[in-house]
Amino acid sequence: RNDTRQADNPIQNDGSYMGAANDEEGSSDATEGHDEDDEIYEGEYQGIPADGQVGEGQVAAGRPVSDALKDRRELESERRADEEELAQQYELIIQECGHGRFQWQLFFVLGLALMSDGVEVFVVGFVLPSAETDMCIPNSGAGWLGSIVYLGMMVGAFFWGGLSDKVGRRQSLLICMSVNGFFAFLSSFVQGYSVFLLCRMISGFGIGGAVPIVFSFFSEVLAREKRGEHLSWLCMFWMIGGIYASAMAWAIIPHYGWSFSMGSAYQFHSWRVFVVVCALPCVCAVVSLTFVPESPRFFLEVGKHDEAWMVLKQIHDTNMRARGQPEKVFTVSPLHIPTLPGSKQLIFLRQLNALCFNYPVKDNTIKLAAVWFTLSFGYYGLSVWFPDVIKHLQADEYASRVKIHNNERIEDFTFNFTLENQIHTNGVFINDRFISMKFKSVTFIDSTFQNCYFDDVTSVGSFFRNCTFIETFFYNTDIDDSKLIDTELINSTFHHNKTGCQMTFDDDYSAYWVYFVNFLGTLAVLPGNIVSALLMDKIGRLTMLGGSMVLSGISCFFLWFGTSESMMIGMLCLYNGLSISAWNSLDVVTVELYPTDRRGTGFGFCNAMCKLAAVLGNMIFGSLVGITKAIPILLASSVLVCGGLVGLRLPDTRANVLM
Repeated sequence: RNDTRQADNPIQNDGSYMGAANDEEGSSDATEGHDEDDEIYEGEYQGIPADGQVGEGQVAAGRPVSDALKDRRELESERRADEEELAQQYELIIQECGHGRFQWQLFFVLGLALMSDGVEVFVVGFVLPSAETDMCIPNSGAGWLGSIVYLGMMVGAFFWGGLSDKVGRRQSLLICMSVNGFFAFLSSFVQGYSVFLLCRMISGFGIGGAVPIVFSFFSEVLAREKRGEHLSWLCMFWMIGGIYASAMAWAIIPHYGWSFSMGSAYQFHSWRVFVVVCALPCVCAVVSLTFVPESPRFFLEVGKHDEAWMVLKQIHDTNMRARGQPEKVFTVSPLHIPTLPGSKQLIFLRQLNALCFNYPVKDNTIKLAAVWFTLSFGYYGLSVWFPDVIKHLQADEYASRVKIHNNERIEDFTFNFTLENQIHTNGVFINDRFISMKFKSVTFIDSTFQNCYFDDVTSVGSFFRNCTFIETFFYNTDIDDSKLIDTELINSTFHHNKTGCQMTFDDDYSAYWVYFVNFLGTLAVLPGNIVSALLMDKIGRLTMLGGSMVLSGISCFFLWFGTSESMMIGMLCLYNGLSISAWNSLDVVTVELYPTDRRGTGFGFCNAMCKLAAVLGNMIFGSLVGITKAIPILLASSVLVCGGLVGLRLPDTRANVLM
C-alpha cells in the first residue's frame, strides 16, 4: 500500500477531483481509532479520488476546447462510456466491501417498508365489509374504497419514485412511509365515510413509494452475483405483510365485543383496532430508517463523492468487523467520474430521459410497462374474483336453505329469539311483541302487523315489502325507511331509533372463512418465493418471468372445475404459488434495466401501471361475479400469457453490472 496519498484536492466545477500538480507534495490524512474490542486500527480518509481530468480553460491533446462544439450524440456517447466505466468500478468496490452484516441490517429495515405495502393492499379488502356496515355505506359507494386506495398508490409510485432520483432513496422513503403511517393511523378514528376515503387515499399515496424505492435502494448495495437472489428474498416481506394482515383480521375483526362508543356520535368497532394494528409495521420501518445511511451509488450520481466514500467505508467496516477483521484498511482506487455536460440542450435532454421515454430505455420501458400491467391485471383481477366467487357460492347455499312461511296468523306471541334466513308471505301478526331480538336475512312480503310492539330490535339484511303497520309502536330499533319498502304506516310511531348500522361479526361464520382463505392463499406463495430466490441467478430472470406468467395463465383454466369452496381455494393457492416467481423476476429485471439516475422514476412508472391495472381488474372482474365464468378465465389467461411472451423479449440483465 502506498503510504503517500493525495488529500485536500480542489474540486472542479464538474464535481470531480483535480489531482495535485506535484504528487510528492501530497499529504496523508491518517486517522487512528478504536474498534468494538478497543483494539487500535488505522483508517485513512482521502475521499473518492477521480482519475486525471482536464481543468477549466486547459486544452488536452486531441480534445476540443469546449463541449459546446461537440455534437450532442458524441457528448451522450462519451457520457455513456464514462457511466459504464464508473459502474464497473463501483461493482468492484461493492465486491471489496463484501456481503455481510450491513446488507442484512438494511434487508430487514427495507423489508418492513415492503411489508407495509403488502399490508396496505390487504387492509382494504378486509375492512370493507365492516366499514360498509359501520358507516352505512350504500352499495353504490362501496366500491370506491378499493379503487381510491389503488389510485393513491398509483400516483404515489410515480411521484416518490421520481423524487428518490432527486433527493435520495433514504430521504424519500422516510417521508413517504411517514405519510402512510400517519394517515393510516388517523383513518381508524374518523367517523365519516368521505373523510375515511380521503385518509386511505393519502395513506395509499404514501405507501405507493415503498416498492420502487425499496428495490432501487437495496440493489445499489448488492454485488452482481448476490443481486438476483437477495432481491428475491426481499420479496418475501410482501408475502409476510399479507400473512400478517390476514392473521390480524382473523384474530381481531370478528370480535365485536372489543368495540366501544361515546354516545351515538362516536363508534370505535373492532375493525378500527385492526386498522391501527396494521399501521405498526410502517411505524417500525420509519423508526428503523432513521439509522440507515443513504445509498452510496446515489451519492456518486449527484456528485457527493465524499459522502459516498463514507457510506462505502461504513459498509466495509461493518462487514469486516462482523467477520472479526477490523484491522483491514478500506481504500478506494481512482474512480472515473462522468463529466457533467455543459450544454443546456443536453441538460434538457437528461430531464426528458428522467421520464424514461428516451434512448436508451424507451423500448425497455414500454415492454416493462406492458408486463407490469398484464401481470397486475390478472393477479388483482383474480384476487378480487376468487373471494367474491366463494362468497357467491356461500350465498347460493345459504339461499337454498331459506324457510318460507305462507298465510300464517300469529296472535299474542312474544318473539325474543333470532329469526334467520326466512321469507314470510301474506302473514298476519296481531298483538305480538318483538323484544330484544334480531331479524337476520328475513323478508316480510304482503304482511300485516296490528297492535304490535317492537323493542330493542336489530334487522340485518331484512326488509318489509308491501306491508301494513297498524297502531304499532317501535322503540330502540334500527327499522327505518330503507327497510320499509312500499310499506304503509297507520297510526304507528317510532321512538329512540338506533343510529348507525349494526355489526354482525359476532355470529358471522363467513367473516372467519374469508380471512382464512386469504391467509391460505398468501401462505401458498412461500414455496414459490423460495424456489425463485434459489434459481433466480441460475436459470435467469427472463426464463423465470416468462415461464411463471405462462404457467399462471394455464392454471387459470382449472377454474372451470371449481364448483365448490374447497376446489376454488385449491385453485387460488395454485395460482398464487405459480405467479410469485413472475413478480420476483419482474422486480429484479426492472431494477437492473434502469440506470441510477432514472431507476426510481422508471420503477415508479412501472409500479404506477401496476396499480392502474389493479383498479381496472377490480372493476372488470368484480362486475362479472355470479354472471359468467368464461370471461374472467379467458381474460386472465390471455393477458398473462401475452405478458409472459413480451417479458421474454426483454434484455437479459443477469451478467450486467448496475449502471
